[in-house]
Amino acid sequence: MPIFSSRMLLYTLFSFCFFNLSSAASFHRNPSLEKRFDNAPFTFYNVGTGTCGKTNVASDFVVALNVAQYGSGQDCFRTINISYGGKSTQAQIVDEELGLDLSIGLFEFFAPLSDGLLIGILYNNFSDLPSRAYDFVIIGGGTAGSVVANRLTENPESSVLIIEAGGTNIDAFQLDVPFFASIFKSQYDWNFTTTVQQGLNNHSTFLPRGFVLGGSSSVNGMVYTRGSADDYDRWATVTKDDGWSWDNLQPFIAKNEKWELPADRHNTTGQFNPSVHSLTGVNAVSLSGFSESIDPMIFEAVDELGGIFNFNQDYNSGNPLGFGWLQLTISTEGRRSSSATSYLAPKYIERKNLDVLLHARASRVLPSVSKSSLSGYAFRTVEFAQDLDGPLLQVNALKEVILSAGVIGSPHILLNSGIGDSDELSEIGIKSLVNLPSVGKNLTDQPAVTNVFLVNSNKTTDDLLRNATLLNKVYTEFNKTGMGPLVVTGGNQISFFRASESLTHKFGDPSSGRNSPHLEMLPANGFYGIPPPAGHFLTLETTVVSPASRGSLTINSTNPFANPLIDPGYLTSPFDIAAMREVIRITFQYLSAPIWDGYLLSQFGDFANITATSPDNVLDEYIRNNAGSSGHPVGTAAMSAKDADYGVVDPDLRVKRVEGLRMIDSSVFPFVTSAHTQAPTYVIAERAAALVQAAWV
Repeated sequence: MPIFSSRMLLYTLFSFCFFNLSSAASFHRNPSLEKRFDNAPFTFYNVGTGTCGKTNVASDFVVALNVAQYGSGQDCFRTINISYGGKSTQAQIVDEELGLDLSIGLFEFFAPLSDGLLIGILYNNFSDLPSRAYDFVIIGGGTAGSVVANRLTENPESSVLIIEAGGTNIDAFQLDVPFFASIFKSQYDWNFTTTVQQGLNNHSTFLPRGFVLGGSSSVNGMVYTRGSADDYDRWATVTKDDGWSWDNLQPFIAKNEKWELPADRHNTTGQFNPSVHSLTGVNAVSLSGFSESIDPMIFEAVDELGGIFNFNQDYNSGNPLGFGWLQLTISTEGRRSSSATSYLAPKYIERKNLDVLLHARASRVLPSVSKSSLSGYAFRTVEFAQDLDGPLLQVNALKEVILSAGVIGSPHILLNSGIGDSDELSEIGIKSLVNLPSVGKNLTDQPAVTNVFLVNSNKTTDDLLRNATLLNKVYTEFNKTGMGPLVVTGGNQISFFRASESLTHKFGDPSSGRNSPHLEMLPANGFYGIPPPAGHFLTLETTVVSPASRGSLTINSTNPFANPLIDPGYLTSPFDIAAMREVIRITFQYLSAPIWDGYLLSQFGDFANITATSPDNVLDEYIRNNAGSSGHPVGTAAMSAKDADYGVVDPDLRVKRVEGLRMIDSSVFPFVTSAHTQAPTYVIAERAAALVQAAWV
C-alpha cells in the first residue's frame, strides 16, 4: 500500500511505547487551571525545583519563552502576566539555566519559537470573539489560508478572521517531529475515504487531508517540490494571465521560501543550487539533516547507469528531471515548518488585527442582493457551527470572504451554498443560486504504489518503529540537539522521469511540456509504515505525477456536514496505468546497478510476484490492488480565463458570476503540477494575497 495508507498505524504505536513526558521533564499537568481558562489553547504545567535553587510557588503555570532572547541566570523565574478571553493570571519564565531538558514539555514539545511568547491568542469559542464583522473572513487556516491571513494583516488597518475547522497544532509532537510525518487516521486528519474506485479493482482508499491549524502542511511528508516551469506557463496559457507564468511567479516563490541549513549543518556544496532559492521568506526549507546508510548507494547507482538516471543538482530550478537531494519544509532546528508554525508564528498571530477561531466548521456562504454581479448575488456572510449538533452561527466580511478550505472543503461549501451545477443541486433538494457546473469537477490526484524489498542490512529505519527503547533514545537525542534520525522522513533523494515517447505517442501527453516529468520514484531506507516483526527493507514509492485521469466531488445530502462523495477516478485513463507500469519497470532497471548486488535479498509482499519481465496484465493487477493516493488532490474549483464558459474562478481567483467571494487553495489548480503540491499551493497563496491587497488599496 502507498505511504498514505500504510503509516496510519503509527499513532497507535505512540500510545503504548512512548515516554512519560511529565515525569521526564518534571512538569505536571494542571487540569484545574485549564478548566478555569475554559479549555484555552494552552497546556498548563506546574514546575518543581529548578537549578535556580527555588521552587515555583508564586505562579500557576510555566510558559516557555525564547531562551536565546531572554538569556539565562538573571531571568530565572521572572514573573510575567498572561491574559486570555478577558481573564488573566501570572506565569514564570523557564530560562536556559533551568534547562532545555526541563522545558522540553513546553519549549521543545510545542511549536518552535521565533520570539516572545509561545502562543498568541487562539479562540475556541465564538462568544469570545471581539467582533462579528471583519474586513476579510478566511474559511480555513490551512496551507493557503494562513499565508493569506499573514499577508493581509501586514496592513494594520485590515481586520482578518480565520475560521478553522480543526484544532491547534500546538502540543502535537507527532506533527512537529519529521520522522512521525503522515500520521493518518488520527485526530488531525479529516479521514476521508474515496468512493469505490473502478481503477483500483473496485475498492475505496484513504485520502489524507489535514484537520488542524496549518491544514495539510501540518500532516504531509514535507517534500518541497515546485514542479516544472512548463507547469506554471500552462497555467498562464489556460487562464490568459501571464502573472501565473513561471518567470512572473518567482517573487512569490521567494516570499514563501526561507532556505536554511539542514539540522546536522553538514556541508551542502553541490547538493543544491543557491541561485534558485530565497533566504528571506517565511517558511523554512532545507536539505535532509540526517545521513541515511543508503545515500552513497543511491548516487553510485546513478553514476553506474547514466541515461535517464542523471544527477540533477536542483530539481526546483524549473527542470526537475533526474535524481536529486530531497528538499523539505524542515527548519534548522529539525522541526516541521508548516503554514501554522511559520505564517502563524507568535509574532504574526499576536497581531491585534488577526483573530483565529478554532473548531469552527463552515457550512455555507450566505447570499445578499447585488446589483453588479452577474448572478445578482454577493456572498459576504459565513455560516458555521462549533458543534455539529449545535446552533448555526454567522460572521460577516466587510470586504471579502476567502474560501481556503482545501480541495475537498472549498467545493463542498460552494455546493452546500447553492453554487454549482444547477441540475445536480436541484436533484438533491438544494436551491441553485449560481449555475457553475465546473464546481467539484476536474478532481486530479497522483496515484502511488509502494514497492518493497528485503535487504541485507540492519542500518534501516525499521527498528525505530518496533523497538520502544531505541525510539525513546533517539527522541531524547532529538529533543536535546534537534538532530538524529527523527529529523528526516526516511529518504533523502527523489527522482523524476519522462514517460517513453512510445507511450505518449500512443495515449497522448498529459504533461505540461518537454521538461515536465510524468513519473516519480522516491526511495526510503526502510518500510513505509509499521514494519513487519522481522526483516529490514528498502521501499521505492512510484507515482504518476502527470496523470490523465480525472474525477469529481459531489454531494448527495442537504446536510452540510455530511461527507461529500470523493471520486478521484484513479487509473481510469489508459495512460495512467501504462505509465505506472513503466515507472515500476524503471525501478527494476535502477536496482540492476552493480552497487545493489548483495544488498537486495528479495521482494516483499504482493511485490514478491512481480519481475522486470512480468506481462502487462500481471503488473496491472498488482498496481490496481496496491495503488492509492499520494495525498496531492487538486483542481475541484479550477481557474480559467475571465471570458471562459467553464471553470470556477477567474485568474484573480474571484468566484465567477458573484461578488465578495474568492477561492485561494489547491482547488483552483487547473492542472496538477508535476510535483508534490505543497510548494505550488504556497505560491498560489502568496500571489493571491497580493491580488487581494491590490484590490483594496
